[in-house]
Amino acid sequence: MLKASFQPYKLIFNTPGGTSRGVLTEKPGWFISVWDEKHPEKKGIGECSVLPKLSPDDRPEIEAKLKEVCTNIDALKTRFHNDLDIWPAIRFALETAFLDLQNGAKEILFPSPFTKGEEGIPINGLIWMGSPDEMKQQIDEKLKAGFHCLKMKIGAIDFEQEYQILKNLRRSFRSDELELRVDANGAFSFAEAPVILERLASLHIHSIEQPIKAGQWQEMARLCETTPVPIALDEELIGITRIEEKQKMISTIKPQYIILKPSLTGGFQASEEWIATAEKYNVGWWITSALESNIGLNAIAQWTVTLHNPLPQGLGTGQVFSNNVDSLLTIKKGELWIERQVSSQK
Repeated sequence: MLKASFQPYKLIFNTPGGTSRGVLTEKPGWFISVWDEKHPEKKGIGECSVLPKLSPDDRPEIEAKLKEVCTNIDALKTRFHNDLDIWPAIRFALETAFLDLQNGAKEILFPSPFTKGEEGIPINGLIWMGSPDEMKQQIDEKLKAGFHCLKMKIGAIDFEQEYQILKNLRRSFRSDELELRVDANGAFSFAEAPVILERLASLHIHSIEQPIKAGQWQEMARLCETTPVPIALDEELIGITRIEEKQKMISTIKPQYIILKPSLTGGFQASEEWIATAEKYNVGWWITSALESNIGLNAIAQWTVTLHNPLPQGLGTGQVFSNNVDSLLTIKKGELWIERQVSSQK
């Protein structure tokens, strides 16, 4: 017989994080613990991480749903994938907790050379929106830390200023020396997007995430058909749970890439459905965390390694919080590592 409980955990940003949807100073989340009543000392832990104004789980009734889930945990162990389609963050938390418990509650969900501290995961360095000086400072810090791929959020300040920052970077580093990605979070209109894309193409930008708001399939399809810069979809995936809808979206828009965020796409199994669909239509992909604590980040990183994708992944955002939970995750020269084998003690 399984038992479960949950507890809230609010993450506080070291420095407010700027996005095109506003500035984040804190982020809500909950940890779900699952255990067999015969062995209460061994608890599988999963994280329900919610992004305000973006996550489908960002609803007033989320704690009532978490209570319901924990009350019915024994029944859900075999059917949560179907019962929680509209609660992707809760679904991700449960999938993680069950995997953790199944593997002995040792924080090892997917054993690999990564969990032994023998190999790292190439990741992009994230540059948050801010004043030009603030963004330049972030870039300098990432370059000194050894990153070879940077992702810059754009669309909040004047695009001319953002363009100049990217242009100056490209003057210093060729595209084979430094990969540049940008994330617009849907900041541009369909009318202005083609001009933005043309200008970014002159700087040999690797890709742009979500140049226009999600939900405009025909407009996005037209952009993807003619874009000089590869387009990656992430917000576009949110809320699509059925395999038929996943295939319809991919086949309609035909993006160059999709980006999987397990907290927003419903966990590992659901994300692997997206990957299989993308590969069916020759669409590239990579994995990104979504401001989870180190609990969620650790799970996503371990899963990512099993997918054998050589592209830099969007992991490693745990350093932005002042009160993150303890972790063996660390960043070395633009890669995410576990410093030594994960402890067998909780």
